[in-house]
Amino acid sequence: MDFSAVNWLAVIVAAVVAWLFGAAWYMGLSKPWLKAARLDPATMSKSPLPFVISFIAELVMALVMSLIIGAMTGGEPSLVAGLVFGFVLWLGFVATTLSVNHRYEGFGWDLTIIDCGHWLGVLLIIGAVIGWFGAGEAAG
Repeated sequence: MDFSAVNWLAVIVAAVVAWLFGAAWYMGLSKPWLKAARLDPATMSKSPLPFVISFIAELVMALVMSLIIGAMTGGEPSLVAGLVFGFVLWLGFVATTLSVNHRYEGFGWDLTIIDCGHWLGVLLIIGAVIGWFGAGEAAG
């Protein structure tokens, strides 16, 4: 793995924008998501830990996406490549995993659609930012 080709600014920006998207997504869909997830806001923990963990996870996703896009494009990432890889990774790993997990956990398709929509947005945003920013300085 050539970490010298990683555009670290793009990784950080992608994670921040993806995290903000997630906040907006779930704020807008909070009532249907709570119902689908069978959660009662009155009994939920008010810990900031899930928000911290989601940001760290999105940083990791952005780094991995940067490595994948860089390797698959010969070090020449583009906006289109970022969007394509974001979609393909979402379809191949996220949509399939959530669909299976939610069926075993006994949740309805409404939760799967909400959660899959969130992760589709996250991966498209990360891919777009990584592709738009391009490779790191050492790659050129």
